[in-house]
Amino acid sequence: MSTAVAEEKKTKLNQLEQLKKFTKVVADTADFESIKDFKPEDATTNPSLVYAATQKQQYGHLLDEVLKDRKNSGLSGQAQIEDICDHLLVQFGTDILEIVPGRVSTETDARLSYDFEGSINKGRQLIKLYEERKIPRERVLIKIASTWEGLNAAEQLQKEGIRCNLTLMFSLPQAIRAAEAKVQLISPFVGRIYDWYKAHEKRDYVGPEDPGVQSVQEIYNYYKHFGHKTEVMGASFRNVGQIRELAGCDALTISPELMKELAEAQDPLERKLDPDNAKTAKIDKLEMDEKKFRWLLNDNAMAYEKTGEGIRKFAADVVKLEKFVASKIK
Repeated sequence: MSTAVAEEKKTKLNQLEQLKKFTKVVADTADFESIKDFKPEDATTNPSLVYAATQKQQYGHLLDEVLKDRKNSGLSGQAQIEDICDHLLVQFGTDILEIVPGRVSTETDARLSYDFEGSINKGRQLIKLYEERKIPRERVLIKIASTWEGLNAAEQLQKEGIRCNLTLMFSLPQAIRAAEAKVQLISPFVGRIYDWYKAHEKRDYVGPEDPGVQSVQEIYNYYKHFGHKTEVMGASFRNVGQIRELAGCDALTISPELMKELAEAQDPLERKLDPDNAKTAKIDKLEMDEKKFRWLLNDNAMAYEKTGEGIRKFAADVVKLEKFVASKIK
């Protein structure tokens, strides 16, 4: 191989590096080593990711440290378990923030998804724990489900300077309400939308015909067309094809497995989403109030079913983490 060819191969950017030029790459994991390997800007966690990490030998000490620290909290029973889980989630987030230069998303309890006051109180509590660890609140995003109650809770938290990430998002009405609430960021779930249509239509989808990809494109274009500042972060990917179709999105949260696949691909990556194109598109404005929100979500079978299913699954993961913590309390 000539020196010139060798140099060209060395300087050629892989697809993960190309993606980082126009999209914020966010690690969808609580595994510190993966985050170090792929150097994302932000990271996002949830109870299932934290639970999975605590099952690995190298992270067991984090729970041990929290248990030791909270031993004399004066709490007992369920209150003690919830207290330890909150501290554990924040401990993982704090350690992740030592690796990433940007932000970490930390999830509220999914069982509060229809509890306006409960979601607000949990968001305040998590931020308080971060601030006790000297983490500024602008480096933390509080994850809340995209229910009507969750969106209203996020609106209040945003007014208090607590930035939110609206998760379990499957439709444009949810996204519009989030933008009106001036939340920091939304996480439309590409893969779960794809799963629903694949199961119901009994066919596969690839490239731009993927309904999950189309959902994020619709939201992105609506936001950019009407000048909404809320960031769009595609989430829940099933394959790298979905990621490539959303290159140019504000942010994408990607599992270590898919980041590895992108890092090993050398082909040129085309930017697919562009704010300038969205500004000139013909898009009708949709006015949103509670009645319209609830009807439109109900009228979209996929979004309605996936929101409810997602909340149930996330709640089950919280219970799993709590049971694990309970088994460790002496």
